[in-house]
Amino acid sequence: MGQLRLSSDLFHAGREEDENTVRGNWTNKREYLLSMIGMAVGLGNIWRFPYLAYKNGGGAFLIPYFIMLICLGVPLYFLETALGQFCSQGPINTWSAVPLLQGVGMAGLIGNVMVSIYYGVILSYTLYYLFASFQYPLPWTNVLDGVNCTSPQHGTHYVRLCFYPDTIQKYLTEQYWDQVVLQRSSGLGETGSIVWQLALCLLLSSIIIAAVLLKGIKSSGKVVYFTATFPYVVLTILLIRGLTLEGAKDGIDFYIGSKSNLTKLAEIEVWRDAATQIFYSLSVGFGGVTALSSYNKFQNNLVVDTFLICIINCATSIFAGFAIFSILGYMAHIYGIPIEEVTKEGFGLAFIVYPAALANLPISPLWSILFFLMLFTLGLDSQFAGMELITTCLHDAFPKYIEKKRALIAIVTCAFMFLLGLPCVTQAGIYWVTLIDHFVAGWVVLVIGFLEVFGIFYIYGGRRFITDIEMMIGTKSVWFWLYWRLCWYFVTPFVTLIILVLSLAMSIPPTYGTVEYPAWGLDLGWCMAVFCIVLIPATALYKLAGAQGSFRKVLLCSPSEDWHPYLDVHRGERYSQERFHTGNVVDDEPSCRTCCLS
Repeated sequence: MGQLRLSSDLFHAGREEDENTVRGNWTNKREYLLSMIGMAVGLGNIWRFPYLAYKNGGGAFLIPYFIMLICLGVPLYFLETALGQFCSQGPINTWSAVPLLQGVGMAGLIGNVMVSIYYGVILSYTLYYLFASFQYPLPWTNVLDGVNCTSPQHGTHYVRLCFYPDTIQKYLTEQYWDQVVLQRSSGLGETGSIVWQLALCLLLSSIIIAAVLLKGIKSSGKVVYFTATFPYVVLTILLIRGLTLEGAKDGIDFYIGSKSNLTKLAEIEVWRDAATQIFYSLSVGFGGVTALSSYNKFQNNLVVDTFLICIINCATSIFAGFAIFSILGYMAHIYGIPIEEVTKEGFGLAFIVYPAALANLPISPLWSILFFLMLFTLGLDSQFAGMELITTCLHDAFPKYIEKKRALIAIVTCAFMFLLGLPCVTQAGIYWVTLIDHFVAGWVVLVIGFLEVFGIFYIYGGRRFITDIEMMIGTKSVWFWLYWRLCWYFVTPFVTLIILVLSLAMSIPPTYGTVEYPAWGLDLGWCMAVFCIVLIPATALYKLAGAQGSFRKVLLCSPSEDWHPYLDVHRGERYSQERFHTGNVVDDEPSCRTCCLS
């Protein structure tokens, strides 16, 4: 089929005929790439990576970051893309390649549902701030009762450092975040009432997502032209504005410049942070990559796609750091305090520190609107992928029913996720969000990633999988596959396993600020994580119970009859299923070409 090539339709905007008449394909290559980039480039690129970079040695952190990208991110992303594109199925049905591990796909789906719950709540936070930004002055610049505030050392701007009655120095934005937006209770055990403003914002975001997914990828593929590109426009504007401010140079030096600390590379925690950030930012493990790539044309050049998406994702993280720290440097300058004291991650950066910095700029509402609209579009793209994953799995399970009622399924799914998100918009909601993020979005995805590589290359067979890929992209030289073989067989599973062990060994109980979780809350968090993972052995036992033959033969079983490239009933002469279920394929396990699991 020829050597490695750049697809001629890489940025072709014209309408293409669907190759898969049952599930449909992306309208064109551009919509696929924008959707994948939108899924990968999310909130973590803005509020997590810059913090990790400064925390772990500044520019020195890029060394382990790019090593983990090459050893973990690219191989896993390519593997998941190839699985989805090869058989045009979602992350559950693709595991018909290794029926014994079909629970891996189910674990990813359940993990995705849990993550989508709190991701939807984060969207409600951004909408709240977006609407609040249409005021002048910004509402978080107002001093509440019982607080004494001092003005910045430079200028006569709004946001000030304030001393609470307990003498703790905080920003007014932190007071606004805790008391106005969250109306935060004292802990997980004090649920309180639903914060109706957040509930309405959650409802609005659910309606937007349902409207976008009414026609599946045919409608979401159009929306990403805006949602996947708008964040880059805003980041560029923020960076240009930030570079014109006093103190910006100090902020950038602190982020990735002259204060880089190479001695940090000797700390194991730095390498663990780099690996988990690669997993987090590329969205591997939960099945979104497989679901979206399952709508590709069979001969799509997934090699070029993989490198392009991974490079853009990582470059965006670095670029966002410049935009963030140029503003933080300015903020430290006007307050006359070290940059360390204005640097936070996650919610603290997005909803406390950065709003305070924006409020100190001229025409502050404009900058605030741009910033929170950017966060909202970043979250939307990731949420599109998460919800599309759910509907894809439903479609694969009930194709005839779902295809005729795709719009209804999208609405019902979004309504169901809205109901699941309501506990997270109570006065104790932020504690639930933090709990899910800590236990589900952490080491669970590492377990899934390890089993993906192990299952495909040590059970299904590495040579067989490479032959499958060559059916799509053409025969490649031995040198081309050298890097992939080295990673898939040795480096990726070994490094993933090491990072998993370190994550569990170095795990500490989650907290929110100074609030600790009760024992029952931690137990519940572990139950959520274990529930995802236990699906893997449970499904394996179910398959083994219904299998025929010796135990050894079952363990070395070939793919089920469902594992094959998509065969269009009208135009299916290209490939024959004999390729998969006879001796016509080079297999790592020649004795296991007959499936024994139905």
